[in-house]
Amino acid sequence: MAKVSGKNKKRIIITFGTVCFVLVLLAFRLAWIQVVKAEEYSEIAIDQQTSDIPLEAKRGSIYDKNGEELATSAACYTVWARPSQIKENYTEEQISKKSNELAVLLDMDASEVKEKLVKQQALIKIAKYLDKETSDKVKDLDITGIEIAENTKRYYPLGDSAAHLLGSVNDDNEGRSGIEQEYNEYLSGVAGRWIKNTDVNGNTLAYGEEQYYQAEDGLNVVLTLDEVLQHYAEKALANGMKETKANKIMCLVMDPKTGDILAMATNPAFNPNDATEPQDKTEQAAFEKMSSKEQSEALSAMWRNPIISDTYEPGSTFKLVTTSSALEEGVTTLNTKYFCNVGYTVPGTGVTLHCWNTRGHGSENLIQAVGNSCNPVQIQLALKMGKDRYYDYLEMFGITQKTNVDLPAESSAQIQNKDAIGKVELATMAYGQGIAVTPIQLVTAVCAIGNDGVLMQPRMVKELTDSDGNVVKNFETKEVRKVISSKTASEMRKIMEYVVSEGGGGNAKIAGFRIGGKTGTADKVENGKYGSDTYSSFIGMAPMEDPQMVVLVVVDSPTGVQFGSATAAPIAKEFLENALPYLNVTPKYTEEEAKEIKSEYAYVPNVTGKGLSDAIGILGSYGLEYEVAPKTKSKKDFTVVDQYPKKGKKIKKGGKVYLYRE
Repeated sequence: MAKVSGKNKKRIIITFGTVCFVLVLLAFRLAWIQVVKAEEYSEIAIDQQTSDIPLEAKRGSIYDKNGEELATSAACYTVWARPSQIKENYTEEQISKKSNELAVLLDMDASEVKEKLVKQQALIKIAKYLDKETSDKVKDLDITGIEIAENTKRYYPLGDSAAHLLGSVNDDNEGRSGIEQEYNEYLSGVAGRWIKNTDVNGNTLAYGEEQYYQAEDGLNVVLTLDEVLQHYAEKALANGMKETKANKIMCLVMDPKTGDILAMATNPAFNPNDATEPQDKTEQAAFEKMSSKEQSEALSAMWRNPIISDTYEPGSTFKLVTTSSALEEGVTTLNTKYFCNVGYTVPGTGVTLHCWNTRGHGSENLIQAVGNSCNPVQIQLALKMGKDRYYDYLEMFGITQKTNVDLPAESSAQIQNKDAIGKVELATMAYGQGIAVTPIQLVTAVCAIGNDGVLMQPRMVKELTDSDGNVVKNFETKEVRKVISSKTASEMRKIMEYVVSEGGGGNAKIAGFRIGGKTGTADKVENGKYGSDTYSSFIGMAPMEDPQMVVLVVVDSPTGVQFGSATAAPIAKEFLENALPYLNVTPKYTEEEAKEIKSEYAYVPNVTGKGLSDAIGILGSYGLEYEVAPKTKSKKDFTVVDQYPKKGKKIKKGGKVYLYRE
């Protein structure tokens, strides 16, 4: 055997050592992969071999009480990408080309698409809410790593109708306001998943495992809302906006016997189908110039439901609460006599509070006092009751608490602390100043008058149903408490009817129907002080023989004439003229009404000595117009010192009566 030379021996040792070193490195590398990085690489392998597609649950629909669809979910498609598969199957140049092709179909920026396609993420959403035609075109591109899932998009078939009530959903199909938010837990359902083994190109393996978790659809929400009444309310508000050019008008309609909300409208509204943009072009232009923070605040304000979330001073409409309380406590009767001499000095304070009527109402009973909207009488009623009893009734009528209506973001009334107020504060509160309530609180309180003194909790949702229409859950009506006696409630209904038939609520009078109500005009508080703008309102009830509706109209900052009798009452009248026949309330005409309907003429009523606000309402009940002489830019109420034509003169309906001021 040949002897190995020293030189070769050295080479063999080096070679052997090198091989051993490499084997050691490989062993360490293998251990690194199989032990240290085992979990990470296992996840990568599973990700490459597994397709996990989320299946969105179908969001439940929202219906009105008669089954009219107000919100539903339409089928749409979402494009997903698996960046790891895309980078494995395509070069940089090919990815750029595929990005351009996708961008054209999806109406996106190509760089944005490419950024998503190569992102370090297992699964990423490229685009959503695609129609079937577009999704089919994406499929035809046959891009490995691109998957399409079917899901739903929220759709509101009636556009901006009942927008603040219904609310809207965010990009993840989750409710962000209104019913959509309040009942999101029921509406949203439970998402599913489709998990399957695939090859490198994303094709399903014949021998692979597959798991399909069916999505559980959300429940449907059935409201107490009547879409027809909602339409009538919104139409009346739209016409009211043209007449008053107000900042905003609100309307709430409730069934006094059940607490069911039949209509809830606010103008201006927004379109929940595109809830992140104002509808008005001018507002849209201003919105686009805002910062992100300003836009967020603007959208929150736009979505806010003022009927539930905002407070306002109710003015004279609150006299219904004060008068009811006083009658129930026995400190007055319908026939108790009062004398209004312009002002009333609050005992022990030296402070004189004035009636809006600069000449005073003179002698009047309680019915006339409410019809005249006389402040001094309301002051006397509250002071006779005392603040303890008065506050007890505020609590009984639900003014001191939230109504617990099933809608989000309900606000509480702004009421002065009982221990901190004196006689003057109590006196002003009696006629609706120095206290701020939400519209729904006032309507709920007045509904007790129409329900023989029983206060009901407002109800917005009637029941929940499944996809087959089966009732899953009922929401029963809830009686809160007995507030006033049936006798007091009956007396209050008599007063309310007098206000419309003979008082300042005449613009809500409808021949053949018994309507009751109360007007109100309250100065708005701006920066802690009363400004020149007003909340002008009317709260009505009909029909008075069997109340089926209480309707509140609040006009925020009307231009020109500001009185509730001239701004809010006509809006309520327009609504009731449509709503009462729809509810199958048959008109019953008196002989006088029957003659008036057939005649083209009207006899001029006597409004001399009345306040302008009352005179407007009284003339309106006869179908007559008015004009102030001499003309004035003042928006304040005044006493009519003379009129032309005089009382009893016969003029054509729509004719003008001139009202003279001092």
